[in-house]
Amino acid sequence: MSDVLRIANCSGFYGDRLSAAREMVEGGPIDVLTGDYLAELTLMILYRDRLKDPAAGFARTFLRQLEEVLATCVARGIKIVVNAGGLNPAGLAARTEELAARLGVAARVAHVDGDDLLARLPALQASGVDFRHLDKGIPLAALDRPVVTANAYLGAWGIVEALRRGADVVICPRVTDAALALGPAAWKFGWARDDWDRLAAGVVAGHIIECGAQTTGGNYSFFREVPNLAHPGFPVAEMHPDGTFVVTKHPGTGGLVSIGTVTAQLLYEIQGPRYLNPDVTARFDSIRLADDGPDRVRVSGVKGEPPPPSTKVCINYLGGYRNTVTFVLAGLDVEEKARLAEETLWRLAGGRERFAETHAQLVRSDRTDPHTNDDAFAYLHVTVKDPDMGRVGRAFSNRAIEMALASYPGFFVTAPPADASPYGVYWPALVPSELVEHRVVIGGETVGIPPVVARGGEASVAPVELPPSPSGPVERVPLGRVFGARSGDKGGNANVGVWARSGPAYAWLERELTVDRFRRLVPEAAGLPVDRHALPNLWSLNFIVHGLLGDGVASSTRSDPQAKSLGEYLRARLVDVPRALLGA
Repeated sequence: MSDVLRIANCSGFYGDRLSAAREMVEGGPIDVLTGDYLAELTLMILYRDRLKDPAAGFARTFLRQLEEVLATCVARGIKIVVNAGGLNPAGLAARTEELAARLGVAARVAHVDGDDLLARLPALQASGVDFRHLDKGIPLAALDRPVVTANAYLGAWGIVEALRRGADVVICPRVTDAALALGPAAWKFGWARDDWDRLAAGVVAGHIIECGAQTTGGNYSFFREVPNLAHPGFPVAEMHPDGTFVVTKHPGTGGLVSIGTVTAQLLYEIQGPRYLNPDVTARFDSIRLADDGPDRVRVSGVKGEPPPPSTKVCINYLGGYRNTVTFVLAGLDVEEKARLAEETLWRLAGGRERFAETHAQLVRSDRTDPHTNDDAFAYLHVTVKDPDMGRVGRAFSNRAIEMALASYPGFFVTAPPADASPYGVYWPALVPSELVEHRVVIGGETVGIPPVVARGGEASVAPVELPPSPSGPVERVPLGRVFGARSGDKGGNANVGVWARSGPAYAWLERELTVDRFRRLVPEAAGLPVDRHALPNLWSLNFIVHGLLGDGVASSTRSDPQAKSLGEYLRARLVDVPRALLGA
């Protein structure tokens, strides 16, 4: 197996299964243990941690996991590469060294930095970098709120350098999720900086395993096909020198690795066929998946192109404060009760116009002739936002409680009056890659990592031949009877990937699920820009709904601010499907 690098994942987010690191180290042979702990929202969480303790700012759960596996990993030569460093990679590296000393383990620890642009923002803006919002086109200079985090997405070459210098543990900040797998593969196999196809394959591998058990049956549309989903194993990518790889999991673990589960993860939080990365542009329309045996999927054919000249920057600013009151409306006359509750609340609170932003949403979960008390419930969510914490704090929520004996029949709320909480707003932007000061610190030495120089042109991707779309009698069924979906968030935008399980089914999907049809099936998208991208190689379509999530997860007022359920909602909509597909 010397020509195979087995890269395992043990975390898909900050808060994932704590035992996963130990399970991956003890459950079967691996060469690299990776963990993804960061999302746009996580950086805001870590920022709040640092306000309480300047020595914080990293994923603390990583140290608990590391204590269980560090000695074994060093003894077996298993490299550990994680982005748990968050806003303080140096701090986590120091804590890791302290842990190693306490355990009596001689571990060489490196950390990556240079992603944090917060202190450099004024100078970069003065030099002409306007950090224009990628969706709104507004320069950062127009923002009148305090920026609290600004982190560029670093690539994989810092990880490569750390491993080349003998690091056992590499602590990263805001690197791309895929870099955690690409870095070890490029180091192991000696891939060049312009070896676009192999680098793209490493990015695809990283994207597939980055979300942990989401590749092994978690959040899978056809979840009833997944054995022991209560405790699925985490994924392993068996990388080969030519860039081909197999996605699998440890034998005897729960879950499922199939073409379907891998396809679902490939569609998660992507844009179009070109997957942009600071190291390479991966062509997702070139990926080929094949069954390689039980719980094994072979991935090949990946094409790559030079990366873009700019690197994405995750900026978060303090948007203000928010508070929410949820009224429960039971039984008859729900809409009239909701109207009365709103009118009364706004009058008591001094008027709706008193707040910078307000949202009211009536959620109808009530049923006709309810069989239980809960079956009669509908919910009115009222949210207020304002720069003034006092205005949206108890001064607001107390007004709702004042209504308790003087409003609609059956009045109650879901929680006692609460104070306001701060919220951050995500601001995606770009910075020229050569301005990012990517560095590695190891053994007391700081090593600069130059940006990737883009050389070369577009990759050639072979067309995919498809059978004709089936015709004949149709039956009205939920879309999910035939098709799977996976959805997620990218700032204020939502993506919904829809995939078929046969060529004829995809041919029908590609013809029928147009942007207009999508808008009719998802009415909330009717007034928003929607992009559709076809990936016939994966029998898939990907839809981007711009602005559905407002300004992003932390500030969104939707019940599902990360659009996790949007794909399943789409699958529940009724459509006329050819009966020829229903037996598939």
